Amino acid sequence: MANVAIVAGPDAGHAFPAFALAERLVGEGIGTIVYTGAQWCGPAGERGLDVRELPGLALVDGDDDTDAGAKLSLRAARIAESLAPRLIDDRVELVVCDVITVGGGWAAELVGIDWIELSPHPLYRPSRGLPPIGAGLEPGTGWSGRLRDRLMRAATGLSLRQGERQRVMAREAIGLTGLGDRPTARFVATLPALEVRRPDWPDRTHLVGPLLWEPTDEVFDRPAGSDRLVLVAPSTAVTGAADMAAQTLAALRPEVLGMPVRVVVSALDPPTGTSVDEAVVVGTARQDDILPEADLVICGGGHGMLAKALSAGVPVVTVPGGGDQWELANRVQRQGSGRLVRPVSADAIGAAAREVLTDPAHGAAARRAAATAGSVVDPVRVVRRILGR
Repeated sequence: MANVAIVAGPDAGHAFPAFALAERLVGEGIGTIVYTGAQWCGPAGERGLDVRELPGLALVDGDDDTDAGAKLSLRAARIAESLAPRLIDDRVELVVCDVITVGGGWAAELVGIDWIELSPHPLYRPSRGLPPIGAGLEPGTGWSGRLRDRLMRAATGLSLRQGERQRVMAREAIGLTGLGDRPTARFVATLPALEVRRPDWPDRTHLVGPLLWEPTDEVFDRPAGSDRLVLVAPSTAVTGAADMAAQTLAALRPEVLGMPVRVVVSALDPPTGTSVDEAVVVGTARQDDILPEADLVICGGGHGMLAKALSAGVPVVTVPGGGDQWELANRVQRQGSGRLVRPVSADAIGAAAREVLTDPAHGAAARRAAATAGSVVDPVRVVRRILGR
C-alpha cells in the first residue's frame, strides 16, 4: 500500500524535486511511489525509492508538441486515464502532482482523492500585481509602470485563455469539468529569496524550500592547487544557452579572467572534446559535496542549480537561456547574489565572474538568501495533515 503517489515529468528539473520529496516522506514512514520518466527508474530505485514509469508520456500520432497548450492538456488527459486505475490498485490516498504534469492531479480527481500541486521553482501563476512571468521585470511603479504591466498581462492573456479552453476540452473528454486548478494545497519549492511578493498569493499555498536531490553518490576529485574554486554547471534544460560550457572555460583562463582559478565542470552529460588541464575537473558527481568549497557557481539559471548554490551561500554568474531562466537570472541579480550574462561570450562571462569573485557584496547577498530557508513550511507536516483528515 502506498499512501502517496508523486507524479512528475522526466526533465531533471522536475523529476529530481519529486525524488527529494519522496525521500523525505519515506524517511517519515509514509509509503510513496514516484511516477516519472523511465530513465530515472534505475538511478532513483538504487537509492531505495519506489519509482515507476509514468504512463501516457510517450508521443502518439496526432500529438502537436509545437502547441504548448495542446501538449500539456492532451497528454495530461492520457496520463490521467492510464494512471487512475493504478492509484486504485495501490490504494493511494494522496497525489502530489508536478505543476506541468497536471495529469497526476486529474487522475486524483477521477479516483476521488486529494492532490497537491508541486511547483519545483517559484510560483509562476499569473498575478494582477506582477508583469508576466518570464519577462524578468520588477513590478512596475507609478502610473506608467502599472500601465506597462497591465498592457503586458493583456498581451499574454490571449494565450492563457486559449490554453484554458484546451484544458477544459481535454478534461471534458475524460469526464471531468472545469479547469482542474483547485488542488487541496500547493507546494512552492524555492528559497523565499527567489520568490516575489504578490497581492494575490493563493490560499493553502506553502513555501517549502528547495527540494534538492543528487542523482549519484560519486564525489568530485578536487582540482590541483589552492586557487579559488569555480563550479560550472551547464543547464540540463533544452532551453539552455548554447555552447555555455566551452565559452565559460575560455572565460576562466587566467589571461581572460585576470586571475588563476580551479574549475569543476559538473553535468549529467559532461561536454566532450573540451581541452582541460590539471586545474580543471569534468564529470558527473555530487554537487552538494563540492559546493561548500566553491567561491563561485556559473550556471544556466535553472532553478535547481540556483537553489543549490544560494542554499550553500555561494554567489553565481548566470548565463540564461529561454524558459524561466531569464526570469530567475534577473531575480538573482536584483537580490544581489550574482550577475547575469547575455549575450554569451567569453569576455562577458569573464568580466562577470571577475566582478563576483572580487566584490564581497555578492557573497554576502548569497548568504542572506541562504538564511531565508529558515522561514519555510515542512511539506511532510502538510502531507500528514491531509492524510489524517
